[in-house]
Amino acid sequence: MPTADPDAAGEPTDETVVETAADAAEGIIFDRYKQSSVSDMDVTVTFEEGVLEVDVYLNAPDDEADPDVVADEAARTAQSAVDDLFADAS
Repeated sequence: MPTADPDAAGEPTDETVVETAADAAEGIIFDRYKQSSVSDMDVTVTFEEGVLEVDVYLNAPDDEADPDVVADEAARTAQSAVDDLFADAS
């Protein structure tokens, strides 16, 4: 996970927020699935005007884990990682 790279106000930069969220989401996906078993995935993160949006699309076999559940968990984990990032910056 990237370290907090503060801007002039001491807040993490938008780039750091996006990277932190994306890394956290991908970490959950590849914790639940072998990379070779993931057919397709897309983690889209935006952070504009203090609003974080995380969308996770996952195409993977459901014999290891339910892809919809893993995608939801990945998005929640991304949000939590960003919350922690801001908490650490305070």
